[in-house]
Amino acid sequence: MSDDDRVPAQAWRRVHPVTPALKGWKTLVAVVAIVGYQAADDVRSAADLLGGRGWLIALGVVVLVALVGWGYAALAWRHMRFAVTDEAVHLHSGVLFRTQRQARLDRLQAVDVVQPLLARLLGLAELRLEVAGGSGSAVQLAYLREPDAQRLRSELLALAAGLRRPSAAGAPGSAAPGTAGPGIAVPAVAGSGTTTLPGAPVDAAPHAGEHPAGAVPAPAAFEEAPEQEVYALPMPRLIGASVRSGTVVGLVLLVIGGVVAAVVARDVSPLAVLLPAFLGFGGALWGRVNAGASFRAALSPDGIRLRHGLTEQRAQTVPPGRVQAVRLLQPVLWRGPDWWRVEINVAGYSQGQEASRATVLHPVATRDEAATALWLVLPDLGVEDPRALVEAALSGRDEDGGFTPAPRAARWVDPIGWRRHGVRVTRTALLARSGRVVRQVSVVPHERTQSLGLEQGPVQRRLGLASFVVHSTPGPVAPRVNHLDGRVAAALLDEQAERARTARAAARPEQWMRERV
Repeated sequence: MSDDDRVPAQAWRRVHPVTPALKGWKTLVAVVAIVGYQAADDVRSAADLLGGRGWLIALGVVVLVALVGWGYAALAWRHMRFAVTDEAVHLHSGVLFRTQRQARLDRLQAVDVVQPLLARLLGLAELRLEVAGGSGSAVQLAYLREPDAQRLRSELLALAAGLRRPSAAGAPGSAAPGTAGPGIAVPAVAGSGTTTLPGAPVDAAPHAGEHPAGAVPAPAAFEEAPEQEVYALPMPRLIGASVRSGTVVGLVLLVIGGVVAAVVARDVSPLAVLLPAFLGFGGALWGRVNAGASFRAALSPDGIRLRHGLTEQRAQTVPPGRVQAVRLLQPVLWRGPDWWRVEINVAGYSQGQEASRATVLHPVATRDEAATALWLVLPDLGVEDPRALVEAALSGRDEDGGFTPAPRAARWVDPIGWRRHGVRVTRTALLARSGRVVRQVSVVPHERTQSLGLEQGPVQRRLGLASFVVHSTPGPVAPRVNHLDGRVAAALLDEQAERARTARAAARPEQWMRERV
């Protein structure tokens, strides 16, 4: 008997009935975009085809495509159902090819509530679960009513933390309403003045449209944990940082080149040829502003909560200890105002544009905010003066802050940035510092080290140098220290491997609200 067969029949639920309408229109938009792109190559031929009654045929094709798209989406909705148990989220989907998936809650890495513009106008949201399973391991539940999505998010985080729904009243081992259960520590948010926890079960009535007709309502929901806002990104700073980005520089250079070419050739056709590039740069700039708008972070017992987005709003929750590595990055154009971008690696987030939005801990941080963001991930840096260590990592060089620097021989392979290369090992983490033009600082908790390696090219080998590499989960952070002394790098490899083994043995359990037994 499979695990899905053990799920009670009354536990299965459906997504919102409006889902087919929200998904079906994507097929129509895709077809229209393809046809429009092809027609743009020969506007005169397209106009001839639409002449007379040609537009009726075109309209009929559009209607047919729309009906096919919405029809298939309706069938997909009919065959899709999900269930939440104490151990996993079960998802059945597919029309021609049936798929049964399980997302184990003890491997839950992050929970996102995403609201595209159209869904937000209808009061709906998509719930995305990221689990430690590599690319394609995410589970998407689209679409739910926004309050239901938020409630389900709280329930999943509480279950992933090790809390359990109460069994029958008075049953042994069951938690009384309003408690977390026997032997479970109840953390509080600093400054909140309360110890309310994302696990206190409360009675909740079912909502219309949440369950199919005749189904038994889902088990008791969980209260949302309190939170304390840590920082927020002002819109003027986001716009200023976007203007100072390499995207804008590339766009300006492209415009100058196009204008010069048009003047020299005495023809505006060069500007038309550059139109796709203009659109690409503009789209990248808009994507940066759209993703970072209204960015704010909060701390809660169930993890780090991030909210951001303009047309598509996203509410992320990264449970404690799920961040594998963090990077603080400063492009050269941000040096004046001293702004930093803070990015993280989280197991389960795939690659691509979607992951690039989900792995940002702060898009444009001041130095103080960058240090605070690092504290959210690693509250204990393992030194007596963590602020001095962060300052040395961000701006220092050579042996500042107790870093082990690259030797003078490294100037032959990196004459500009060799004095910034360095590594510092503390009681809890490894810090890698690099970059003179683009400054970078990578931090990896010892227990999150996946593997280690040494890289040595022919020139490095000749100079007695080697690069120390820390392998992390897929993401924007790739920790490494280039051009260390070869013997120092080899010794660091052995020492760090032992630190990682010791730290993993003492690491907290995956279910952070449950005592280790």
